[in-house]
Amino acid sequence: MRIASFNLENLELASRSGVTIEERADILRPQLERLRADILCLQEVNGERSGHEERRSLHALDSLLKGTLYETFHRVTTSGPGGSGVADVHNLVILSRQPILAHRTLRHTSLPPITYCFVTADPPAPSEPILFDRPILMAEIEGAGRRIFVFNIHLRAPLATPIPGQKESSAVWRSVRGWAEGFFLSGLKRSGQALELRLALDTLLDAEQHAAIAICGDFNAEDHETPLKIVIGAEEDTGNGWLASRSMVVLDRTLPKDRRFSVLHHGRPQMLDHILISRSLYGHFSTIEVHNETLEDEVIGGIKVQHSLSSFHAPVVAEFLFE
Repeated sequence: MRIASFNLENLELASRSGVTIEERADILRPQLERLRADILCLQEVNGERSGHEERRSLHALDSLLKGTLYETFHRVTTSGPGGSGVADVHNLVILSRQPILAHRTLRHTSLPPITYCFVTADPPAPSEPILFDRPILMAEIEGAGRRIFVFNIHLRAPLATPIPGQKESSAVWRSVRGWAEGFFLSGLKRSGQALELRLALDTLLDAEQHAAIAICGDFNAEDHETPLKIVIGAEEDTGNGWLASRSMVVLDRTLPKDRRFSVLHHGRPQMLDHILISRSLYGHFSTIEVHNETLEDEVIGGIKVQHSLSSFHAPVVAEFLFE
């Protein structure tokens, strides 16, 4: 069985630069087909209305998957605010060859929003709740004669959250302290999402001690950074060996250093997309691959390449062997 994750980066019918889904599909389809995934977790799938539709649908994804093995896969996705169809941007999707028995969206499900008082707002602004930008998608799947719990995630990017009165434009800040507070809030959101995921994992393990769990997606964080440490729950951090069975395993640690990257940023290779699994599933783990051969630098490519068709994230796929 193969489980994969791929951040498609704003998959939509037509981008503002005029790139169509048909043009992007010529680049993305071969990447999807090479994964040969039985379970595929996708991030950044945009929802759009067609004609007189009241609710958004994943028309771009339908076009991308047409003619591929994933076209007939079972599918679940996150929903927009209020559960009224999918959101306009950044939907999460899980595709599965085997039936999906149940699914759930997590967003402040077990972790309520934190009420925050801005320090650098100009003029001073009232306190407001800090909300997660994106939810988490969990699916229970029948696979290889067992139930597998799959979590698809996309944590907050390390880009500073806007602070009232502290920005001159979308990319220009009025002060360093304003930017610093915004960057702090983004880190708070990212760590908060990781904590909500960890709480969901512990609840699942409370009910089923040997649950087979796979966590896939764009963590926007490298190994040993705070979000991953929260999700992993290593015994070296808890100090309690009896909790080792609840810690998650980072599969990309098996890769050689020169292959361990899913993003290039200013020439620096970074492993931001991960697959983590529970100890019970670890016994069936065989290999992991990062398909980064054609990866472009997201900073340089974003400036120099007109009408980029690819994603600046590499797909990740892990293979498991069952008797």
